[in-house]
Amino acid sequence: MTHQEYFCERDPIAFPLWQKAVVGIAGAGGLGSNLALLLARAGIGKLIISDFDTVSLSNLNRQAFNLDQVGMYKVEALAQNIRKVNPFIELEIHTLRLDADNVCELFHGVDIMIEAFDEARAKTMLIECFSQHFPDTPLICASGLAGYGKSEEIRIVQDGQLFVVGDQSSELTYGIAPISARVMIVAAMQANLALERIVWKNSLP
Repeated sequence: MTHQEYFCERDPIAFPLWQKAVVGIAGAGGLGSNLALLLARAGIGKLIISDFDTVSLSNLNRQAFNLDQVGMYKVEALAQNIRKVNPFIELEIHTLRLDADNVCELFHGVDIMIEAFDEARAKTMLIECFSQHFPDTPLICASGLAGYGKSEEIRIVQDGQLFVVGDQSSELTYGIAPISARVMIVAAMQANLALERIVWKNSLP
């Protein structure tokens, strides 16, 4: 199979731009694992993904992993799955916990940054880092994806180069995992927004 055969029937304007793009993903859980696969299928040229955690049984209800991957590092399992659907993508994976000291080094130069953390503190850290060091780089975050139903409440809120996807209000309940369908809606919207912003950025005069 050739590169041309694999990437058949692609958008003649958008696809070449996606092939040149580098997207950073902070977190490889429910949001990160699913949106990474969506971007890989679309034809993003390179993904940089970081997560320190391993796959557990409780992850399988919403994260893009398989039963035989339980116990693996998430980034390694995700890389395995991505390459099964797109063998031509470039992947850079990091098994570490992101903090204010390493996040800028890892994601310096990305075209789009996507936040896929579980913890509010980590989300805040990433937003502060990019607003200070990479203010011109679009940062796509998520807030409010708990529960099920109410799809019409999920929206995108923009503040400069910061985009927040979700219902902006629902909070997770301790001991109750997020539902895969609602997580996937937000992940798909994050991925779709990233694809859109890449094309938009390259269409500027």
